[in-house]
Amino acid sequence: MPHLIGPDFIGIQVADLDAARRFYTEVAGLTAAPYAPPGAVVFDTKPIPFAVRTPVVALDAVDILGHGIALWFGCDDADALHDRLIERGVTIVFPPKDGPFGRYFAFQDPFGYTITAHTVQTAA
Repeated sequence: MPHLIGPDFIGIQVADLDAARRFYTEVAGLTAAPYAPPGAVVFDTKPIPFAVRTPVVALDAVDILGHGIALWFGCDDADALHDRLIERGVTIVFPPKDGPFGRYFAFQDPFGYTITAHTVQTAA
């Protein structure tokens, strides 16, 4: 029977592609991939590619972007990333705490999306 395998690509729509590139590279620390289709910025994220793209719907038609969707990003140190984002004036949704996937916190990107970052556990 045909079936879904799992997430393979994540993309969000943003009103300002250049601002999104700057935020996700200069503030959040992602690296832009060397190639992206027109109207998009793809980041070199593993194991699943992440991208921002120009809107294909009216983003101002909703109050909360991504409402009901949880976007979790692994990171090397949730506490240190939290501190860096605070220094850069990023809105923190909730501070770091321990959870089922390790230490995690949530922040809001400049477009209103809530992103959760958690420390990725490395194999011993």
